[in-house]
Amino acid sequence: MSDGPQHPLVDFSDADLAALLRRAARVTAGLGVVVALILLFAMGWRNGAVFAVGAAISVAQIYEWGRLIRLFNASLDGQKAPRGAGLVVSLFLLRLILFAAVIYGSLKCFQGSPIVLVCGLGLAVAGLIWEAMRLLRG
Repeated sequence: MSDGPQHPLVDFSDADLAALLRRAARVTAGLGVVVALILLFAMGWRNGAVFAVGAAISVAQIYEWGRLIRLFNASLDGQKAPRGAGLVVSLFLLRLILFAAVIYGSLKCFQGSPIVLVCGLGLAVAGLIWEAMRLLRG
């Protein structure tokens, strides 16, 4: 057995995951603000607003994923399911419907590019990849 340094994934805990998701949400929010401002000046306010809506939904989804992961981890760890587990899942589904309505409304009201919106919605993936790469680098 080697006494050398271990990789950070070896001792990755639920608290580490929660911290990773919080950092990813901050990175996603920061990227969203910067890119929305760039789009505001480069492509007009409509595309900047549509991107900001997509980025805001991305940040909210990271928090939703964290809530669901905590619920599943409690179940996998053999703990009693947190009170209101059905409520958490129901609210998750309701928020997805709300996000769909916000996406539809933003495209109708702002009349921005759907591709810009999709890029904003995909921003959560960029934030999560950024944090995963930081973690893998150790």
